[in-house]
Order: sequence, then C-alpha cells, then structure tokens
Amino acid sequence: MKKLKIGIPKGSLEESTIALFKSAGFEILRHSRSYKPTCDDEELDVLLIRPQEMAKYIVDGIVDCGLAGYDWILESGLKVKEICELCYSKSSFQPARWVLAVPMNSPIRKLSDLKGKRIATELVNVLKRYLKKNKVNAEVDFSWGATETKAGTLADAIFELTETGESLKRNGLRIIDEVLVSTTRFIASYKAYKDRWKREKMENIALLLRAALRAKDMVGLKMNVPRKKLLRILKLLPALKKPTISQLADENWIALEVIIPEKQSRDLIPILRKAGARGIIEYPLNKVVE
Repeated sequence: MKKLKIGIPKGSLEESTIALFKSAGFEILRHSRSYKPTCDDEELDVLLIRPQEMAKYIVDGIVDCGLAGYDWILESGLKVKEICELCYSKSSFQPARWVLAVPMNSPIRKLSDLKGKRIATELVNVLKRYLKKNKVNAEVDFSWGATETKAGTLADAIFELTETGESLKRNGLRIIDEVLVSTTRFIASYKAYKDRWKREKMENIALLLRAALRAKDMVGLKMNVPRKKLLRILKLLPALKKPTISQLADENWIALEVIIPEKQSRDLIPILRKAGARGIIEYPLNKVVE
C-alpha cells in the first residue's frame, strides 16, 4: 500500500491541528510518550514533529509533508512547496503576530530606538533579517522560553508571538512594531510534490482541511416560506451563492436552505420569522467545499 508521510506539529498547535483533522474526517490517535500517532486513513503515516523542525525534516525526506507556522518556515530558510494556507492557531482561527515589545516605562518608542539594544527572541533569523533590512544594529539573543519575562531585565526588548496582545499587556509590555503575520501552512518537499499519487493525496487533504476551517463559523438554515413572501425573504438572506429552493407538497409553500455565518443567525432568525418563514431549523456544518 502506498503511504504519505505527514508531520503534525508537536506542542502548542498539536491539539488544534488534531481537532481540525478530525473535522476534516481524519481520526488521529496519539499514544503515551510516542511521537508516532495512528490514523484511521491507512494511507497516512503520521509523525509528531516540532514546528521549528518541520521544514528540515520535510526537505531531508523524513516526511513528505506537514503543517507548520509560516514563521518557522521562514526561520528555517529552507525551500518547501506550500500546498495551502490554513488560518488557525493554538487558540483561535486568527493569524498570529510577531511583534517587538518593551516595558511600559521604556524610553524605546520605535524601531530605530533599538539601535545598540539587546532583544530576546526564539525567532532569531527572521528578526536579524528584519533589523538588517531597516538598518538597525542591535544585539539579538536566542531565548529558550519565558521570553516575556526578560524585557527590562535580561533584554531591552523582546520579539514575541501574540494573538491578541493581552498576554503582553498583562506582563506590563507595549508593542512598538509588528514584524510578521503568521498563519499555519501545509507544506511539502518538492520531491514528494512531483509524485502524482502523493500530490493528489496532499491536495485532497488540503481540500478537506480548508473545507473544515470554512465550516467553523458557518451554519445551515432550513425554513418553509409562503410562496407569496418568497421574494421578500430572499432579500433578507445572505448566502455563499444562492439559496436552495424546493417545492413542498403544498404548492403555496416553498422550502429554502442557505448557509450563513453563525454570528448572523441570532439576528436573522427573528427577522425571518417576522417576515413569514416557518419551521426554521439551524444546524452545524462539518465541511464547506467551494
């Protein structure tokens, strides 16, 4: 049997990635103290790999493909084939940002103020390239973790990943510059991508992962509508394309089905009811394929 070797990010992205694969139809089961989970798709050979090392193991041929943050792909400096972008992170479906931050009382206000200063970060190469591009000569130290605690003590500033900025505020820090917006990427080696079977398998996985992500904030609505009020209700309905319309046994009534953003449903359902819709059903979605 042909196999596709795929890397799942170990660490902060692990839980959300496995949950996303489950939504896409792939059940990945981890085993205690093992870096080799099992998958209900026998064509997938799964390994847990730290996202910082994902590009390296892909280029070296240890795995054919994998998921990692755009930040760590850039940090590696290695050339990989991007299959697709997947906008999710450890706790949300928003991009994460790499920012330069300093203590609230620091005199440092802008990027140029970092000249001659010390900056702590895990993403050393990306920051060095950014400073060089902007002609700022600063010392960049690799941080082994707990980077937020080093600002104002072990470093003048930090270069850190944030989703909302709340953690930085809680640690008494303020952002002076945003350097990089990072999302998760599904990547592969160029060698694996040239293999027809592996390429098709990877593209099918990408299709299902994107469809699962697209469905996260969407719901389906079904309703019955009096024929004479159809045009009025159609004007109220946002949709991916056009609503599905079906004739009911009673020729005076029409069945409508539409996909909408979940946040819109709480306001829209009462409006639809007032406009004449009846038998309104809201249901969750697993995948939305366009």
